[in-house]
Amino acid sequence: MKQFLKLLQWTLNAAVFFTLFAFALNNQHEAKVYFFFGTQWRSPMVLIVLIAFALGMVVGVLGMVPRWWRQRQAAKAVQAPASSNAEAQPEVPHGT
Repeated sequence: MKQFLKLLQWTLNAAVFFTLFAFALNNQHEAKVYFFFGTQWRSPMVLIVLIAFALGMVVGVLGMVPRWWRQRQAAKAVQAPASSNAEAQPEVPHGT
């Protein structure tokens, strides 16, 4: 069963790779991106889509950093008193 799941995972990975590869081959024509003041950038369409995707990922990660930071600080604050209490009070065996 484990080998079947591994084979299924490789098959799905190959399918995604070949789908994206076909997308890249079908979008090799040149496209223009227009900026402000009449400037433009010419590049293959697949490169423009890849850059837009990467920039979206970067913006998403940067948008989540403050929340991650607050959660990390809250977790440290919760762990600090618990660890100091455990060191201050020795364990007493129950049932004696």
